[in-house]
Amino acid sequence: MKRPTFFIATTIATTLIFSACNEEKEPVTDNAKGGETGETKMITSETWGQIDGKDVTLYTLKNQSGMEVKLTDYGGIVVGISVPDKDGNSEDVCLGFDTVAEYPEKTQYFGCITGRYANRIAKGKFTLDGTEYTLATNNDPNHLHGGEKGFDRYIWDAEASETGDGPSVKFTRTSPDGEEGYPGALDCEVTYTLTSDNGLKIYYKATTDKPTVLNLTNHAYFNLGGAGSGTILDHELEIKADRFVPTDDTGIPLDPGVVTVEGTPFDFRTPTAIGARIEENNEQLKNGIGYDHNWVIKDSRDGKLQHVATLTDPKSGRVLEVHTTEPGLQFYCGNYLDGLTGKGGKEYVHRGALCLEAQTFPDSPNREEFPSPVLRPGETYTQTTIY
Repeated sequence: MKRPTFFIATTIATTLIFSACNEEKEPVTDNAKGGETGETKMITSETWGQIDGKDVTLYTLKNQSGMEVKLTDYGGIVVGISVPDKDGNSEDVCLGFDTVAEYPEKTQYFGCITGRYANRIAKGKFTLDGTEYTLATNNDPNHLHGGEKGFDRYIWDAEASETGDGPSVKFTRTSPDGEEGYPGALDCEVTYTLTSDNGLKIYYKATTDKPTVLNLTNHAYFNLGGAGSGTILDHELEIKADRFVPTDDTGIPLDPGVVTVEGTPFDFRTPTAIGARIEENNEQLKNGIGYDHNWVIKDSRDGKLQHVATLTDPKSGRVLEVHTTEPGLQFYCGNYLDGLTGKGGKEYVHRGALCLEAQTFPDSPNREEFPSPVLRPGETYTQTTIY
């Protein structure tokens, strides 16, 4: 969701549920733990290089259905997601890199925890309780994804465990008062859990000691045919929303802030190939250089988990569902992927992947009509998203 410069107590949960159509899977056993007993080890870790002289760890989570997720404590990044297709062949469907050193060098926010404020804040300014705060305009002329050094560029503390829901890693860090211009010391935790039904559950939790604004998401790029397998224009997408947020050509919401999808290329209420209308003569598609917009799931953050989107790759048979408690979903179709080299030497071509980012709306700190991103002392921010 990056454009080049020339890219209250609240609970958020995101769940990603992967499946392959009409295919029964044999369980996968990892004998790394238990040796001769054949006991399954569902989570392993290894050193994965260094950033700024500090060791970075790579975690591998597995379930009995053949799904594998790789995570790192650098940026809380989802490094890989491997799932079987309709024929039982497993492929990594999440874009990323072979080494941790490539992530800061080739920044596209691949797979990372995005914050403090995911998406854009107009001109890098907002006013809270009568005080104006100034942030970096790292996506000139606006602020994007937390600034010059957002949450994606820190090594987080990590704790791995095997829970009743599945193998899990909890990442934690404290963002100090004034970091990137944001008020308040923010204690933040993000927990990834791989469930037995092929769900990647992401649970976010945060508290602050001063009033602040907060909007967290994960920026994973998906290609259900396999990372580096070509474009996602033949993928079919359904978004359960009848409104979206139009933007100017810098990604900032226009007035009115919310409009209907009816009669526009933004109507994905029934499954539609992503490439079917992307080249239409439409001002919003021109402004976003394709799809890079927020769909309105609901008008407020009510904490209720709901199914908001389904992505299908007809060729592989893989299906991705998105469930979230968040009021918005940013659909970005890889408009700024430019052929950079990813895992295994594969080329990540223009529109070679997409992001489905559960969130509040862009520039919400400056828009009273949007769901509030304000977090105050004594409140707890929570969110759940499942892929």
